[in-house]
Amino acid sequence: MQRVGVLALQGDFQEHIEMLRGLGVEAHEIRLPQELNAVGGLIVPGGESTTIGKIAVEYGLVDAIRERVAAGMPVWGTCAGMIVLAKKITRSMRGGQPLLGLMDITVQRNAFGRQVDSFVADVPIAALGDEPFRCVFIRAPLIEAVGPAVRVLGRLAETAEIVAAQQGCLLATSFHPELTNDTRLHRYFLSLDQNSA
Repeated sequence: MQRVGVLALQGDFQEHIEMLRGLGVEAHEIRLPQELNAVGGLIVPGGESTTIGKIAVEYGLVDAIRERVAAGMPVWGTCAGMIVLAKKITRSMRGGQPLLGLMDITVQRNAFGRQVDSFVADVPIAALGDEPFRCVFIRAPLIEAVGPAVRVLGRLAETAEIVAAQQGCLLATSFHPELTNDTRLHRYFLSLDQNSA
Protein backbone atom coordinates (compact mmCIF):
# COMPACT_ATOMS: atom_id res chain seq x y z
CA MET A 1 0.00 0.00 0.00
CA GLN A 2 1.26 3.47 -0.88
CA ARG A 3 1.80 5.99 1.90
CA VAL A 4 1.10 9.64 1.11
CA GLY A 5 1.33 12.63 3.40
CA VAL A 6 -0.88 15.71 3.32
CA LEU A 7 0.56 18.87 4.82
CA ALA A 8 -1.87 19.50 7.67
CA LEU A 9 -0.92 22.99 8.83
CA GLN A 10 -4.00 24.85 7.57
CA GLY A 11 -6.56 24.53 4.82
CA ASP A 12 -8.51 21.63 3.34
CA PHE A 13 -6.12 18.78 4.08
CA GLN A 14 -8.88 16.50 5.40
CA GLU A 15 -10.61 16.31 2.00
CA HIS A 16 -7.39 15.08 0.37
CA ILE A 17 -6.92 12.49 3.12
CA GLU A 18 -10.44 11.16 2.63
CA MET A 19 -9.98 10.92 -1.14
CA LEU A 20 -6.65 9.10 -0.75
CA ARG A 21 -8.11 6.66 1.76
CA GLY A 22 -10.99 6.03 -0.63
CA LEU A 23 -8.36 4.92 -3.15
CA GLY A 24 -6.88 2.47 -0.64
CA VAL A 25 -3.89 4.67 0.14
CA GLU A 26 -2.43 5.01 3.63
CA ALA A 27 -2.73 8.78 4.16
CA HIS A 28 -0.92 10.67 6.94
CA GLU A 29 -1.30 14.20 8.30
CA ILE A 30 2.11 15.88 8.16
CA ARG A 31 2.97 18.64 10.64
CA LEU A 32 6.59 17.92 11.63
CA PRO A 33 9.74 17.18 9.57
CA GLN A 34 10.25 13.68 11.00
CA GLU A 35 6.74 12.68 9.88
CA LEU A 36 7.92 12.94 6.26
CA ASN A 37 9.95 9.77 6.83
CA ALA A 38 6.74 7.72 6.87
CA VAL A 39 5.54 8.78 3.40
CA GLY A 40 6.58 8.44 -0.22
CA GLY A 41 4.72 11.50 -1.51
CA LEU A 42 3.26 14.77 -0.22
CA ILE A 43 0.24 16.92 -1.05
CA VAL A 44 0.31 20.61 -0.12
CA PRO A 45 -3.41 21.51 0.01
CA GLY A 46 -5.43 24.63 -0.61
CA GLY A 47 -5.97 27.15 2.15
CA GLU A 48 -4.15 30.40 2.85
CA SER A 49 -0.72 30.26 1.24
CA THR A 50 0.98 32.84 3.47
CA THR A 51 -0.17 31.03 6.61
CA ILE A 52 0.88 27.62 5.25
CA GLY A 53 4.30 29.01 4.29
CA LYS A 54 4.93 30.75 7.61
CA ILE A 55 3.96 27.70 9.68
CA ALA A 56 6.09 25.46 7.45
CA VAL A 57 9.09 27.72 8.13
CA GLU A 58 8.37 27.83 11.88
CA TYR A 59 8.11 24.02 12.11
CA GLY A 60 11.27 23.40 10.07
CA LEU A 61 9.40 21.74 7.22
CA VAL A 62 10.77 23.79 4.30
CA ASP A 63 14.27 22.33 4.25
CA ALA A 64 12.97 18.86 5.10
CA ILE A 65 10.57 18.90 2.13
CA ARG A 66 13.28 20.25 -0.20
CA GLU A 67 15.63 17.44 0.85
CA ARG A 68 12.98 14.79 0.21
CA VAL A 69 12.16 16.26 -3.22
CA ALA A 70 15.87 16.25 -4.10
CA ALA A 71 15.79 12.52 -3.29
CA GLY A 72 12.82 12.00 -5.64
CA MET A 73 9.71 12.39 -3.46
CA PRO A 74 6.66 13.53 -5.52
CA VAL A 75 4.89 16.67 -4.28
CA TRP A 76 1.55 18.04 -5.47
CA GLY A 77 0.40 21.56 -4.68
CA THR A 78 -3.30 22.40 -5.08
CA CYS A 79 -4.51 26.03 -5.13
CA ALA A 80 -2.58 27.67 -2.24
CA GLY A 81 -0.26 24.65 -2.32
CA MET A 82 0.65 25.55 -5.88
CA ILE A 83 1.68 29.02 -4.71
CA VAL A 84 3.88 27.54 -1.96
CA LEU A 85 5.47 25.14 -4.48
CA ALA A 86 6.40 27.90 -6.97
CA LYS A 87 9.78 29.56 -7.43
CA LYS A 88 8.19 32.95 -8.10
CA ILE A 89 4.87 34.61 -7.33
CA THR A 90 3.25 37.90 -8.25
CA ARG A 91 0.87 39.88 -6.03
CA SER A 92 2.84 38.86 -2.95
CA MET A 93 1.51 39.80 0.45
CA ARG A 94 3.21 42.57 2.42
CA GLY A 95 6.14 41.08 4.29
CA GLY A 96 6.65 38.37 1.70
CA GLN A 97 5.42 34.86 1.08
CA PRO A 98 7.50 31.91 2.31
CA LEU A 99 7.91 29.47 -0.58
CA LEU A 100 9.29 25.98 -1.07
CA GLY A 101 10.62 27.35 -4.37
CA LEU A 102 10.74 23.91 -5.98
CA MET A 103 8.83 24.27 -9.25
CA ASP A 104 9.95 26.56 -12.07
CA ILE A 105 6.65 28.39 -12.42
CA THR A 106 5.53 31.97 -11.87
CA VAL A 107 2.18 32.05 -10.08
CA GLN A 108 -0.27 34.92 -9.72
CA ARG A 109 -2.16 34.85 -6.42
CA ASN A 110 -5.96 35.35 -6.45
CA ALA A 111 -5.89 35.62 -10.24
CA PHE A 112 -9.65 35.31 -10.66
CA GLY A 113 -10.77 37.64 -7.88
CA ARG A 114 -12.35 37.23 -4.49
CA GLN A 115 -14.31 34.37 -2.89
CA VAL A 116 -17.52 35.52 -4.60
CA ASP A 117 -15.79 35.09 -7.96
CA SER A 118 -15.27 31.36 -7.43
CA PHE A 119 -16.36 29.18 -10.35
CA VAL A 120 -16.38 25.70 -11.86
CA ALA A 121 -14.97 24.89 -15.32
CA ASP A 122 -14.33 21.78 -17.39
CA VAL A 123 -10.63 21.65 -18.27
CA PRO A 124 -9.14 19.24 -20.82
CA ILE A 125 -6.17 17.41 -19.26
CA ALA A 126 -4.76 15.02 -21.85
CA ALA A 127 -2.79 13.03 -19.25
CA LEU A 128 -6.14 11.99 -17.70
CA GLY A 129 -7.86 10.89 -20.90
CA ASP A 130 -10.46 12.37 -23.22
CA GLU A 131 -13.01 13.47 -20.63
CA PRO A 132 -12.38 17.00 -19.28
CA PHE A 133 -11.79 17.42 -15.54
CA ARG A 134 -14.44 19.40 -13.66
CA CYS A 135 -12.35 21.99 -11.78
CA VAL A 136 -13.42 23.97 -8.73
CA PHE A 137 -11.69 27.37 -8.54
CA ILE A 138 -11.88 29.20 -5.18
CA ARG A 139 -9.84 32.42 -4.93
CA ALA A 140 -7.58 30.53 -7.30
CA PRO A 141 -4.11 31.36 -8.55
CA LEU A 142 -2.95 30.73 -12.10
CA ILE A 143 0.39 29.99 -13.69
CA GLU A 144 1.67 33.02 -15.60
CA ALA A 145 4.88 31.45 -16.90
CA VAL A 146 6.67 28.11 -16.92
CA GLY A 147 10.34 27.20 -17.18
CA PRO A 148 11.74 24.91 -19.90
CA ALA A 149 11.48 21.77 -17.75
CA VAL A 150 7.79 22.31 -16.97
CA ARG A 151 5.06 20.58 -18.96
CA VAL A 152 1.68 22.33 -19.16
CA LEU A 153 -1.08 19.80 -18.37
CA GLY A 154 -4.20 21.95 -18.48
CA ARG A 155 -5.47 25.33 -19.66
CA LEU A 156 -8.82 27.06 -19.34
CA ALA A 157 -10.62 26.55 -22.64
CA GLU A 158 -11.80 30.16 -23.05
CA THR A 159 -8.64 32.03 -22.09
CA ALA A 160 -5.84 29.42 -22.47
CA GLU A 161 -4.58 30.37 -18.99
CA ILE A 162 -2.45 27.64 -17.41
CA VAL A 163 -4.10 25.90 -14.45
CA ALA A 164 -2.17 22.60 -14.25
CA ALA A 165 1.49 21.73 -14.80
CA GLN A 166 4.13 19.14 -14.02
CA GLN A 167 7.90 19.26 -13.56
CA GLY A 168 9.30 15.79 -13.05
CA CYS A 169 7.76 14.48 -9.82
CA LEU A 170 6.23 17.88 -9.00
CA LEU A 171 2.57 18.54 -9.84
CA ALA A 172 0.67 21.82 -9.51
CA THR A 173 -3.03 22.59 -9.98
CA SER A 174 -4.70 25.93 -9.33
CA PHE A 175 -8.03 24.28 -8.52
CA HIS A 176 -9.41 21.89 -5.87
CA PRO A 177 -9.74 18.31 -7.22
CA GLU A 178 -10.41 17.06 -3.70
CA LEU A 179 -13.78 18.86 -3.77
CA THR A 180 -15.05 16.67 -6.61
CA ASN A 181 -15.81 12.96 -6.91
CA ASP A 182 -13.27 12.58 -9.73
CA THR A 183 -10.21 10.68 -8.48
CA ARG A 184 -8.22 10.83 -11.73
CA LEU A 185 -5.78 13.53 -10.61
CA HIS A 186 -5.13 11.81 -7.29
CA ARG A 187 -4.48 8.56 -9.15
CA TYR A 188 -2.20 10.42 -11.57
CA PHE A 189 -0.24 11.83 -8.62
CA LEU A 190 0.09 8.35 -7.14
CA SER A 191 1.67 7.17 -10.40
CA LEU A 192 4.49 9.75 -10.17
CA ASP A 193 7.98 8.75 -9.10
CA GLN A 194 11.50 10.12 -9.49
CA ASN A 195 11.58 9.01 -13.13
CA SER A 196 8.52 11.07 -14.11
CA ALA A 197 8.74 13.06 -17.32
